[in-house]
Amino acid sequence: MVTDLQAAAGTLELVPAPDRPDLLAAPVAAALDALPVDVARSCGVAVIDPGLADTAAFCEAYSSPLELSANCVVVTGARSGEQRFAGCVVLATTRADVNGVVRRRIDVRKASFAAMDLAVELTGMECGGITPFGLPAGWPVLVDPAVLAAPAVVVGSGLRASKLVVPGSVLGQLPGAEPTEGLGR
Repeated sequence: MVTDLQAAAGTLELVPAPDRPDLLAAPVAAALDALPVDVARSCGVAVIDPGLADTAAFCEAYSSPLELSANCVVVTGARSGEQRFAGCVVLATTRADVNGVVRRRIDVRKASFAAMDLAVELTGMECGGITPFGLPAGWPVLVDPAVLAAPAVVVGSGLRASKLVVPGSVLGQLPGAEPTEGLGR
């Protein structure tokens, strides 16, 4: 496992994620448990300094290439009084097309990033650790094809004190995952 993920991991010391549920937010651990065993064991987790959880600081401190980090953002909008949400996963070298691709997919007039306190409350994850693993049931998880094609990417673990390193293809196997052309710009 470690060899396949090492290019993304930089200097992180990875262990199979299922072996360290203490390094994962509860919904993330549950999402990994729901995957086939071989898929879950292809995912690594490592302890990091929580003060370095933000992407740029993390990549610099741990020699992890920015182009092999993927960010997950929570986007929201309303239609007819109904609040709609989506998780969006793009490479850290790009930005999610929130008011184009995402707005059309969740069928709202205007889409925006969810307020961080709301995103934290709804996901059960920490600010700076939100990940596509374990997002609420029913949310679409829009994933840029460049993320899916990456041999490995660094994503949040639901906690600021650790990171997951996973084959990009695993993100396409998560509940609600939708490969979404044009998501990352």
